Amino acid sequence: MNRILIVDDDIHIGNMLEEVLSKEGFAVSRAYSGTEALLLLTTARPDLVLLDLMLPGLSGEEILKKFQGISVIVISAKVDVDSKVELLLSGAADYITKPFEIRELLARIQVVLRGEKIPSAEIFSFSELHLNTETKNVFFKENEIHLTRTEYAILKLLMQNPKRVITKSTLLERIAEDTPDCTESSIKIHISNLRKKLRAVSGKDYIEAVWGIGFKLKEE
Repeated sequence: MNRILIVDDDIHIGNMLEEVLSKEGFAVSRAYSGTEALLLLTTARPDLVLLDLMLPGLSGEEILKKFQGISVIVISAKVDVDSKVELLLSGAADYITKPFEIRELLARIQVVLRGEKIPSAEIFSFSELHLNTETKNVFFKENEIHLTRTEYAILKLLMQNPKRVITKSTLLERIAEDTPDCTESSIKIHISNLRKKLRAVSGKDYIEAVWGIGFKLKEE
């Protein structure tokens, strides 16, 4: 039987999670603060931790690295991409935002306990620009940039290949499935609109045209 430690000072959320997880056959323990969670680690080692960030005393960010060798799913109301990136790089196995669907959480728990990679949690960053492939959101710092489907597909390809020049033909071929409306005659317009949106929020030109070849992300 897998043991799950819930670290959350919200009584109602903790009670709901404990009831659901117990019905699913998990052994559940509870901690209401960061300090209490670390104390519990000395007596019983869980297989998985569900960790809230806003805790009394030691915060979730502070204790995350203490769970060495234990999978941690962060459950938080924080939605900005920088927070997610930092927590994933600090060792969290996954991140789910409050409010959440219990079915989604249970699915993510099963995936983490099986040791599988969650393919939806990919985040690409370039300078202070962040792109989340799960939510399809793009942020500059904490400011969301609203893109069309074609603009998003173009930016995603460029951010997946930050040091490469992407030719027009490659660009059209790679994004064709997601954006059938993008053609050779319209691609310059889409890129021009994308550059304007990025410049409006950041004050920078993130995309440069390489004459006669294609486009790339602009090095600072």
